[in-house]
Amino acid sequence: MSFFKKIFSSEKKQTLDKGLEKSKTSFFGKLSKAVAGKSKVDDEVLDDLEEVLVSSDVGVDTTLKIIERIEARVAKDKYLGTDELNGILREEIASLLSETNTGEQEDFMLPTDKKPYVLMVVGVNGVGKTTTIGKLAYQFKKQGKKVVLGAADTFRAAAIDQLQVWADRVDVPIVKQQMGSDPASVAFDTLKSAVNQDADVVIIDTAGRLHNKINLMNELTKVKRVMQKVVPDAPDEVLLVLDGSTGQNAFEQAKQFTKATEVSSLAVTKLDGTAKGGVVIGISDQFKIPVKYIGVGEAIEDLQVFNKYEFVDSFFK
Repeated sequence: MSFFKKIFSSEKKQTLDKGLEKSKTSFFGKLSKAVAGKSKVDDEVLDDLEEVLVSSDVGVDTTLKIIERIEARVAKDKYLGTDELNGILREEIASLLSETNTGEQEDFMLPTDKKPYVLMVVGVNGVGKTTTIGKLAYQFKKQGKKVVLGAADTFRAAAIDQLQVWADRVDVPIVKQQMGSDPASVAFDTLKSAVNQDADVVIIDTAGRLHNKINLMNELTKVKRVMQKVVPDAPDEVLLVLDGSTGQNAFEQAKQFTKATEVSSLAVTKLDGTAKGGVVIGISDQFKIPVKYIGVGEAIEDLQVFNKYEFVDSFFK
C-alpha cells in the first residue's frame, strides 16, 4: 500500500524501531514457527496465526477480525503463499487502526481556538501517568506554549511530589495542595491560575485508584463540574494512560475507566521494555478511542505522537 512508502522522520522512527524491538522479535519468532515448512496459507496456518496474535496481546476479538479479513483475502485470491502473509498482515492491521485513528497528528499540536486547552489525565497508579504528564508538558513548552500543571491526585503524597519534580525539570508552574485535599478544589485553583497567567494548556493529574469504580466516577464527575465553573466545557480532552507492558490487564483498565468517565484519547506507555506491543492494536480497535501517544523509552523525548503507519512499519519491518 502506498502509505508505507512515505518517508518517516529518521530520529523518531529509529527510536520507535528500537522501542518495538522486543515485541517484533517475539511476534516474528512465533510467526516463523507457525508457518515453518508451509508454503500456502490454509486453515492450519490461520489457526496458528490466531494463536500467535492472541499470545502477542492483540486480544481475542481483534484477532478474530484480522483472521476474518485474511480469510476473505484467501478466498478472493484463491492461493496465498505464506511468504505474502507478512505484507497482508501489515496492510490489514494498518487498515484496522485507520478505522479508529483516522487523522494523523504529526506533532504535539493543540487546537488554536481553545485557550486554555484543558487536558485531564486519568489512569491507575504505576502506569507512567505522571511521567507522561511531564513529557507532554515538555513537548508543549518546546512548541512555545505556556503550560500549567495541576496536582489533583491528592490520594498519594508521592503523586504530588513526583509531579513537582517534573514541573521543576520542565520549568513550568504547578498548582498543588496538601495530600488528602479535595481534588476538585485543586483543579479549580489550577484553572483559575491558568486563566490569570493566560496559559495555553492546563494538564490536570487525577487519582489513579480503581478499587471502587463508583467513588472514582463520582470524583471525576465532580472534578469536571468544578472545572467548568472556571472554563466552560472543560476538560477539552480526557487522556487515559495505560501501561503497555501489562498486556491484557491494560484492556481491563481501559474497560473500567471508559465506564467511569468519557475517555477521549489514549497514551500507551512502556512499550520499549515489553514484548506486548500488540496490545496497542487491540486496545485501539476494541475501544474505538484513538491512541494519541506512545511511550517507547525513558528519555524525555521518548513520548511520541502515535502514527499508525509508522507503528505498523516498525512492527512488521
